Amino acid sequence: KHSFHLYSPSLWTVYLGKLSLQGTSQTEEALRISHIHLHQYYDDETHDYDLALLRLERSVSVGTLAQPACLPPATHQLEPGLLCWVTGWGALREGGGTSDVLQKVDVQLVSEDACVRSYGYITPRMLCAGYRSGGKDACQGDSGGPLVCQEPSGRWFLAGVVSWGRGCGRPDYYGVYTRITRLSGWIRQLLSS
Repeated sequence: KHSFHLYSPSLWTVYLGKLSLQGTSQTEEALRISHIHLHQYYDDETHDYDLALLRLERSVSVGTLAQPACLPPATHQLEPGLLCWVTGWGALREGGGTSDVLQKVDVQLVSEDACVRSYGYITPRMLCAGYRSGGKDACQGDSGGPLVCQEPSGRWFLAGVVSWGRGCGRPDYYGVYTRITRLSGWIRQLLSS
């Protein structure tokens, strides 16, 4: 979200099924954006309400390599310790270069108390994930990427969106994500309009 207010929709392209940033492959689909919906309460300093929805110019053809993650209901409980996955092409380590190939890393959801101990300030619309010992995290260039978790049924759901953190994978500093369950009402309202 914190990138979208700078540019018009016509300057962005959404790619589905893209694994490598170099060249194109038969697995990917490129889509134009017709409108960017920024959350009206987004705070640039605190990163509260750090979410944007992109309206695509046409419908998406979902295939075997690009599957949607489910939108969880507002009542969905996110249990600390749940193993989730974050993906992106961001820096491979703090201060390092970005990746040409899509990366994924497992992170555990963390209690709000543990997150507050790290940062001193976390809003109800924020979710922390990672490890106290550090080592696994999203990094610069991953912002806006998905944090997905799997239900016992095997269904994947979107728990968060990469938002901010202190460094990358530092001990005692978790990655901070936009908590989707707290904004699912806003998302559903936009989807129905």
